[in-house]
Amino acid sequence: MQRNSFYFFKFASYSNFKKMIHLHDKSFVPFISSEEIDFAIANMAKQMDDDFFDEIPVFVGILNGSFMVLSDLMKHYRGMCEVSFMKLSSYDGTESTNTVKQLIGINENLEGRTVVIVEDIVDTGNTIEELKAIFKEKKVKHLKIATLFFKPEAYKKDIKIDYIGIRIPNKFIVGYGLDYDGLGRNLADVYQLAQ
Repeated sequence: MQRNSFYFFKFASYSNFKKMIHLHDKSFVPFISSEEIDFAIANMAKQMDDDFFDEIPVFVGILNGSFMVLSDLMKHYRGMCEVSFMKLSSYDGTESTNTVKQLIGINENLEGRTVVIVEDIVDTGNTIEELKAIFKEKKVKHLKIATLFFKPEAYKKDIKIDYIGIRIPNKFIVGYGLDYDGLGRNLADVYQLAQ
């Protein structure tokens, strides 16, 4: 298997899922179970354990969406590490604005350090491109990118994604840190926009 595609989500029906949910003016149907998510994150952590066995990386979660991903990733990661957060924004409702705004920056001195950006989802890649520029200025030794969800159909950049949990179609999803206008982040399972 390829290094960054060890796990590909296959559509299935889960009897333990809740039914359709409604957030604001939209309906969402069950898509990925919390068990599938935990399995994907455990596999990402194992890869990172192997890659960083002789160093102490800095994991940087991109808020707000990554808070659950990073929390669970840290439960599975066995090595020593540091954790920090940044806040950027690129969504308005269910659509990417194609413009990335930095809302909260990072204050730590990262020069000469290995940094792992932890994202909840990568679609167009605009946020990743902005993050790469930000961390280049900070003179990090290595910059790695990890995302729980990856939309290969939407990705428009040439930047390598080092750790991918689950590849998904180009559909809008909520749950497990992902929201629709502020709602849905606390859902343990992931739901997709109903057709």
